[in-house]
Amino acid sequence: MRLKHLSLLMLLAMGAVAGFAGLAFSQDEDLEEVRQAPRPVDPRKHRIGQLIEDLEFTDIEGKAGKLSDYKGKALVILVTNKGCPICKKFAPVINEIVEAYADKEVAFLLLNPMENETIADCKNAVERYGFKARYISDPKAVIARALNVDSTGDAFVLDGARTLRYRGAVNDQFGFGYNLDAPRETYLRDAIDSVLAGEEIVQPATWAPGCLLEFEKDEPTGDITWHNRVSRIIQDNCQECHREGENGPFELMTYADVKGNSSMVKRQVKQKLMPPWFANPDHGEFSNDRSLSDSDREALISWIDNGCPEGDAKDAPVARKFAEGWKIGKPETIYELPQTEKIPAKGTVKYQYQTIKVDFKEDRWVQAMEIRPTAPQVVHHVLIFLKYPRSHPRAGEQPNDNGGLNGYFMGMVPGQGHIVLPEGMGKFIPGGAEMTFQIHYTPTGEEAEDRTKLGVIWCKEKPETEVTTTGISNVFFRIPPGAENHEVQAIFVAREKMRLLSLMPHMHVRGKAYKYMAKLPDGEEITLLDVPRYDFNWQLLYILREPIDLPKGTRIYATGWYDNSDKNPANPDPKKAVTFGEQTWEEMQIGYINWYPID
Repeated sequence: MRLKHLSLLMLLAMGAVAGFAGLAFSQDEDLEEVRQAPRPVDPRKHRIGQLIEDLEFTDIEGKAGKLSDYKGKALVILVTNKGCPICKKFAPVINEIVEAYADKEVAFLLLNPMENETIADCKNAVERYGFKARYISDPKAVIARALNVDSTGDAFVLDGARTLRYRGAVNDQFGFGYNLDAPRETYLRDAIDSVLAGEEIVQPATWAPGCLLEFEKDEPTGDITWHNRVSRIIQDNCQECHREGENGPFELMTYADVKGNSSMVKRQVKQKLMPPWFANPDHGEFSNDRSLSDSDREALISWIDNGCPEGDAKDAPVARKFAEGWKIGKPETIYELPQTEKIPAKGTVKYQYQTIKVDFKEDRWVQAMEIRPTAPQVVHHVLIFLKYPRSHPRAGEQPNDNGGLNGYFMGMVPGQGHIVLPEGMGKFIPGGAEMTFQIHYTPTGEEAEDRTKLGVIWCKEKPETEVTTTGISNVFFRIPPGAENHEVQAIFVAREKMRLLSLMPHMHVRGKAYKYMAKLPDGEEITLLDVPRYDFNWQLLYILREPIDLPKGTRIYATGWYDNSDKNPANPDPKKAVTFGEQTWEEMQIGYINWYPID
């Protein structure tokens, strides 16, 4: 048996910008959308209306049972595992449903069909998430095969005669690439209520987002093995995040880890969602490009299709060593949030803001810095903004605004939260400045506490080159209700010759695509960056492999496209017009560029 899920790496952190006219999608036509919600499927292909065999099992407490033990009751079987991020988010929802039907003729079973998860792992999940339903480990996938399980998000409802009446999603609150405050569709509850009332189920079968599951029958084959090829691909592209203590939802450190998650790995890699990199390769080259080469992608998918052969251990690579603690080395100064943030198990958390005043009066420049959350699993991103003292000689260079348009200093997303500038370069911090931390937390199914830190290594003297971060923005826009491809443009005019280093577009959950275009004074146009599938979950920085020199008078057009329709599952309200705002249910059109002036 094998599953597939992967939520990988990113890299260093600084700022960015935007695009220009003419949205052109360059991704392969067969690629799935970044965001995917439950959808109806043909019930005839999923055993709806059939008698389910009287399957036997032993729960994690060692007690034997069979499905006929629940004769006369509605029986709900919920597929889960310890690593799938969607399973984690649904844990509190499942507990609420179990409690809601506690005094009715409904029984619940949690089914874990993972070959690589032990009884101890299952008991740990029960303890962490407070599950009250009976928990079954099914490592040989006997029950999962009988039910034709294909996702850890699957839920099944059997009536009192073991007839399968519903299979599919719990609800549509969580899916691939999005989270809603509350569900719009409550498929499982509706199905249970219909079974209890003896009524037909309106939607008897849906596709459920979750970690994909496939159950293999053939022996592994092929020349590509874990030891001779795939282990190296995983080392180089996955393990920085998918290891203990980091923010990958599960580990990918061993053959068993990867084989157990192979179906989800295949999906994410095939759809070019992992490693997370969304730049159109036809425009620009970037030093932190995390995308897989065609040969590595084909090798990884072929290996999974051939049954994940392990190969000869003598071909294994040297184990990769990762930096413990700070990636920039020991910081000279550490700034810690003044207050601990408490993140609930479920729901939506508004952006949290905390401010720290620097403890020095003289101006300084930063050589290296790193943002480290203490609970990385719940941190979607961190942005740090600087506010200059009003009395500072350079205060006029920075509008007095901390709303995300000006003063951007540093950012962090999973796998991308540190920067080390070359000798002779630095980022400026005025004496007496205030640093405002904007933190976006995303609940993962269990409560957490975080106290994010910023570590800094200072330049020993004033650097020869000061790196500047500029936001290119448009706050005067209105996205109409139902608009599927609404365009919003912002423009930056270079008042001096500049050397462009990196770009980072920023929109919220309606963001669909982004493009940066430079128009030179002689009329020549250059596409700096094209992101045809923008994903709010990954606030990626795109670092140019070769910095681009732009003459005075160059116009940089930053263009974002938005999907405010009901086709966007992440859309909080397709019937509402959307304007500028800082919270995720509002929208932004901001790009940050890192650059410095040149002669």
